Amino acid sequence: MADKRDYYEVLGIAKGASEDEIKKAYRKAAMKYHPDKFSNATDKEKKDAEDKFKEINEAYQVLSDPQKKAQYDQFGHAAFEQGAGGFGGGGFGGFSGAGGFEDIFSSFFGGGASGFGGFGGGDFGGRRSYVEPGKDLSYQVEITLEEAAEGVEKTIKYKRDGKCPTCDGTGAEPGSKMKTCPKCKGKGFVETVRRTVLGNMVSQTECDECHGKGEIPEKKCKSCNGTGIKRETVEKKFKIPAGIDDGQRLRLEGMGEASRSGGPNGDLYIIVKVKPHSIFERRGEDIHCQVPISFGTAVLGGEVEVPTLKGSKKIKVPAGTQTNKIFKLKDLGIKSLRGYGIGSEYVTIVIETPTGLTEEQKKKLKEFEDSLQDKNYKKKIKRS
Repeated sequence: MADKRDYYEVLGIAKGASEDEIKKAYRKAAMKYHPDKFSNATDKEKKDAEDKFKEINEAYQVLSDPQKKAQYDQFGHAAFEQGAGGFGGGGFGGFSGAGGFEDIFSSFFGGGASGFGGFGGGDFGGRRSYVEPGKDLSYQVEITLEEAAEGVEKTIKYKRDGKCPTCDGTGAEPGSKMKTCPKCKGKGFVETVRRTVLGNMVSQTECDECHGKGEIPEKKCKSCNGTGIKRETVEKKFKIPAGIDDGQRLRLEGMGEASRSGGPNGDLYIIVKVKPHSIFERRGEDIHCQVPISFGTAVLGGEVEVPTLKGSKKIKVPAGTQTNKIFKLKDLGIKSLRGYGIGSEYVTIVIETPTGLTEEQKKKLKEFEDSLQDKNYKKKIKRS
């Protein structure tokens, strides 16, 4: 994240820019660097334009969303780093690179992608205008409460549709060339006109011949039969941040399936499952447990060994401790997901009643009970 440019700088606007100013700046920048305007440029110029277009699109998808914008204004790019909050119902994540730009353009001009000054067949040369990102994937990872408290690094293996290594995703046999798709004439989409009482309705769908690329191989790659896609097994190492809770998600950008139309890969969503603990119950950043003590310890006081997420710890129990007495152990809970400290451990004392007493023990206990007076008891009957 350190090498990313400030999103406001990318769009050339001030931090306090209005919604309309953000839209206008995005439209101007997107038109300038749209890849179709560089169809006759050098490979380096094409790559530079593509990178800038993706950067512009990413900046807009954050700054045009009030929630994401507020998070970015507060945390900067750190708001979207892996584990910085991209959990639960989407969290800070959600934008998908350069894919989906048609929906943004159509929101400016209406009428779909073709409403953008001949978009897909006019000013921009009419090629590669139906680029779609690859599909997102999900993967569930199970961790312990201890791992959730401190954070952990995991490695997973999963299968996905990846870019064919033989043809590098083009679908063309190495050494052969690409040609304009005859079905869509290089647009990447086909139009269907339907007559209604309100007039002709034009709809656009991805060309099923070239899958939105606008071109097809003269000779299909033998390895992938011209699809540019091949099934692969991926091994990925990633960090699960301290403080993550059961059911929250991590978003690994670009680790989903490859696009058939030349767009960016989809994302991989890691769904975190925290296993139930045999001792502790988690409540936010705090953990709770019950610890039994003997009748004698409750009466006389003493040291009691209690469990923690980092091993056992001894605490002092004062004389006369009653059942359900709660002790707070500071900073022995769960680390805050946002780095705001550590929760506490709450230990509830439960006094165990001895069983299986001998006649001699019962006799002594009876003598002890008879020696007690009302002043020795603090508890009184209360209305429930």
